[in-house]
Amino acid sequence: MSSLYPSLEDMTVDKMARAQVHAPPHAAQPAVAAAPVPGGVTVVSTTQSLYPSLNEFMGLEITDEVVRSHMPVVLQHPPGQVVAASGATGANQMIAPVSGTREVGILRSEIRQGVREVVLCKAENGKVGLAVKSVSKGVFVAFVYKGSPAAMAGLRFGDQILQIDGITVAGYDADKVNKVIKKAASRRIVMAVRDRPFERTLTMQKDSAGHIGFAFNNGEVKQIVKDSSAARNGILTDHHLVEINGQNCVGLKDKEIHALFDASPRTVTITIMPTFVHKHMVEKMGSLKKYMDHSVPEL
Repeated sequence: MSSLYPSLEDMTVDKMARAQVHAPPHAAQPAVAAAPVPGGVTVVSTTQSLYPSLNEFMGLEITDEVVRSHMPVVLQHPPGQVVAASGATGANQMIAPVSGTREVGILRSEIRQGVREVVLCKAENGKVGLAVKSVSKGVFVAFVYKGSPAAMAGLRFGDQILQIDGITVAGYDADKVNKVIKKAASRRIVMAVRDRPFERTLTMQKDSAGHIGFAFNNGEVKQIVKDSSAARNGILTDHHLVEINGQNCVGLKDKEIHALFDASPRTVTITIMPTFVHKHMVEKMGSLKKYMDHSVPEL
């Protein structure tokens, strides 16, 4: 069975360790221990593209032609290539001798390209700290207040709300959604939420100078350093940073984003989104992004 690695550096170190373990006795060296991540990860065969297939997002038509025109570097997975499907049990294990099996940035940055359940409550003032906007008959998170119940529950800018306490909200405007939330019980509100589309997470390692190998401007990846950890692990230009170690960085100034990278441990996990999707999402959702929640999410 194939093993899974959070970064190319982890794979390289693990292969070296395995080679030492299986070397002839006279050439054997102490090996680096590789521990599995609890929970297990299953490897599945697929022919799907690098990003999930969508026909439309917030009124933006998403076709193969649109994706190719904006992201010509995006290729299809060759038939039979394996990709990770998280949340399942199996014999395959995540090997992380460099990053560490409990690296919090990786755990916080997990993307679920599907529907997840979010449970939250109301604050003392009866609010959940959430602003929504209706776009193309869908209800999306436009703003999450720092330290609010919505922030602590893990709701993020751009997430799509599908249901609230079993009520399907497709086609609702913001006022109608707010009325549903207002009528909901104070101690428990259950939402069905779909993650923002077209996101990718990448795990990289800082070099001896504390660099990971790419430059950005206004949150957009502009340049990639040759042979850097960023280059080896598949970062792409024309993509925007949306999270660093699971922490929202949408709306932050570049100097604030640099501060997050400086404060990060050696292993850094980022979440990126194609610039054309990010730009469309921000335009549709309004200009409050710089005031939104940027706190470190709880695990």
